Amino acid sequence: MFENKVVVITGAGSGIGRALAVQLAEAGARLALSDINEADLQDTLQQLAPGTDARAYRVDVAARDQMFAHSDEVLRDFGAVHYLINNAGATLVGSVANTDIDEYEWLLNINLYGVLYGTKAFLPIMQRQDEGCIVNISSIFGLFAYPCQSAYNISKFAVRGLTECLWQELRGTGVRAVCVHPGGIKTNIERAGRRVKLAGDVEGAFADRAEKLLVTPPEKCAAEIIDGLRKRRKRILTGHLSRTTHWLVRLLPNSYPAVLRWIG
Repeated sequence: MFENKVVVITGAGSGIGRALAVQLAEAGARLALSDINEADLQDTLQQLAPGTDARAYRVDVAARDQMFAHSDEVLRDFGAVHYLINNAGATLVGSVANTDIDEYEWLLNINLYGVLYGTKAFLPIMQRQDEGCIVNISSIFGLFAYPCQSAYNISKFAVRGLTECLWQELRGTGVRAVCVHPGGIKTNIERAGRRVKLAGDVEGAFADRAEKLLVTPPEKCAAEIIDGLRKRRKRILTGHLSRTTHWLVRLLPNSYPAVLRWIG
């Protein structure tokens, strides 16, 4: 399925992005890998199967011009784009009261606008090909809300909404969209994340809980994403508590917060 296909992965310097790159290289894909950290990207390249056709690009997904220029670069270097995996992201820990507007904007520029820019930059290429797949990484926090995660919730709910719109708009074309909801993945997203400037005890308590829940290796998450793509699933749930919380929110849409407090 991925043999000689061109796969674009943002945030490929670590975590899920790196694991996807390694496993897709083994599946024979040609890789256009981007990250804001060039050193991390080079580390990813070193881990790819020998002979993999891969190129690295330093890209800040929050910069609109860079993302649109990136699509031109990839088309120039590879001649086509078959998969776009909008994976790059960051986190922000802060209650609504303690998070200022600038902090919301910083997070949304990466997690939401980065996905939107990627989608808008690469979708026309896929439409001209009559072939392609846009894979947007949301989160289990795109399925339910959680205290001290309002900025992250906003971004991941929005990514889900964007992707589900694409499901319907692309129906009958050769292009499709997939929404991925990872939960409890043990990545270094905190390196690209922040606590709000006014963080206090409530933010500290969240961080302590989160550390205990981030247990699924990114390699397992990547394998499940690739399996879901092979099975042509529109929604892929992967990682610790992803399926549990998915069904919990559907069954108890008004009272799930009480159960979540007991779980975490």
